[in-house]
Amino acid sequence: MSDTIKISRLKQILSRMGKKPVVVLGDLMLDEYLWGSVSRISPEAPVPVVEVTSRTMKLGGAANVASNLRALGHPVSLFGLIGKDDRGASLLGLLRRMKISSGGVLATPAAPTITKTRIIAHSQQVVRVDYEKLEELNGNLLDKLLSRLEAELSRSKFLIISDYGKGVITQPLLRELLDFCRRKNVFTAVDPKETHFHEYRRVSVITPNHHEAGFAFGKRIRDHQTLKEVAFGLLKKLEAESMLVTLGEKGMSLFMDKKECYFPARAKKVYDVTGAGDTVTAVFTSAVTGGATLPEAAYLSNRAAGVVVEELGTAQVTKKQLLNEIQTEL
Repeated sequence: MSDTIKISRLKQILSRMGKKPVVVLGDLMLDEYLWGSVSRISPEAPVPVVEVTSRTMKLGGAANVASNLRALGHPVSLFGLIGKDDRGASLLGLLRRMKISSGGVLATPAAPTITKTRIIAHSQQVVRVDYEKLEELNGNLLDKLLSRLEAELSRSKFLIISDYGKGVITQPLLRELLDFCRRKNVFTAVDPKETHFHEYRRVSVITPNHHEAGFAFGKRIRDHQTLKEVAFGLLKKLEAESMLVTLGEKGMSLFMDKKECYFPARAKKVYDVTGAGDTVTAVFTSAVTGGATLPEAAYLSNRAAGVVVEELGTAQVTKKQLLNEIQTEL
């Protein structure tokens, strides 16, 4: 463990995490998993026949960020759109079960609830089927969402924006919302999509992967030197406080105040990276609510990512799991 990050401090931070309310805004998704086995090839086409034995539904997208925060103990208010359909009802049911506030979840007949159906046989994903229609948030829905967001952020001082590029996050929404957050001193964490990257000005932390960061800066990240050039260039351009760039199997790097803190990957085996970015942003924000410095928050996020990628499907990490992880450093 780095000399600047002490286990006694991390334990103190973990004990404080999960108490403060957090607001999550973004593209809501339902993750459906069909589990089964393959024993034959279809006579109709050269494709495997999956005999489904079970079906599970999980929260995805921004809803998975909310799920991660609840697993850490936080009161969570979720904001986004669903369709007026059975999948939307299923998503709301999962939110109720996890005690996530859905007062900011608006239903629209204009688009279906975004659903990702993964068919898995013998622990291998065979195919994914997506149900979605991209509709940008506008008009009355935009006004209603903004009004409810600003009311909630008058009580909560922590916001996560989870942008999957599916229509909820728009330029008009961002400009008004981020201006409000700056005026009200709201800690704002952003998991960005390339489309709106340059709208995320003066936020607290941005958590792109290295592909997204390189695309936003217009330069492919090939090595450590180009990584630093891209990250510091974006920080300067966006006037952001910090940037946590995830590097896949290489770990992640935190950039701030002309400094870099590197954290190597911790996963022993990588089974599924689905939702790992959601976990990183959620744990980083949670750690900040517990009084963590930005490097301490990044350290805990890195340990959390190492836990969830070892599980198949979207997963969450608990404070107990994080405590077990950091104790392996002793």
